[in-house]
Amino acid sequence: MKKVLSLIVLAGLTTPVVAAPSYLTRTGDGGYRVTYDYTDKAKTGWYVGGRAELGFWNWENKYSSDDDLLVNSDYSSDKYSFEPVFGGSIFGGRRFSYFWRAELEAGYLGYFEDADAAAKFTMQIPYLMANLYYDFSNGLYVGAGVGAAMPITTIDMVYSDGGDRREYGIAAMGGIMLGYSYELDYNLVLDLRYRLSAMTGLDQRIGMLDDAGASHWFQNDIDFIMDNSISIGIRYEF
Repeated sequence: MKKVLSLIVLAGLTTPVVAAPSYLTRTGDGGYRVTYDYTDKAKTGWYVGGRAELGFWNWENKYSSDDDLLVNSDYSSDKYSFEPVFGGSIFGGRRFSYFWRAELEAGYLGYFEDADAAAKFTMQIPYLMANLYYDFSNGLYVGAGVGAAMPITTIDMVYSDGGDRREYGIAAMGGIMLGYSYELDYNLVLDLRYRLSAMTGLDQRIGMLDDAGASHWFQNDIDFIMDNSISIGIRYEF
């Protein structure tokens, strides 16, 4: 009997001690506390990104002057339909609930140029918008935005008096959006978007000289501008 007990004690002393797994921590009452090291962390909701855009502008230029020889009934306006331009934007936003997110976007709608033998007209439109989006569970989203466009126009004419030929304006701008988001990985999201936006126009007047050297003025009134745009972008979600 004594030999059996001695063997049991000897076996207990010689048996190696097995360490507890790293996720188990011994507590004072003899139990264990389970801890895990998660590699995937919850997103903060904030994101930044950029878009490349193809837009199609629609508007009308209406001309007027104090000299009837400069503007006649056959050349009193130009209508432009679906003129293609290239632009882009950068943006940042935050998701404030599971389906909603708000975004601030600064962009450039594009540059347009039209020229003939007597005159050259150009227009470019930077803008700033605040957008609100609703994301569906299948990746589709809808949104709306309001902001301001800062159109810049130039008019170069043969009979210009050499004065300021460039005009800087501010126009109210609004838009509605339809898009699709696709997760490339945990942080990167592909963003495809269609936007219909519109803004109020602006007026530009330049001075002119006739053949006799007399001063005249020529004015271009830019009508309501509408833009249809398709863009592709990347969002990085923190």
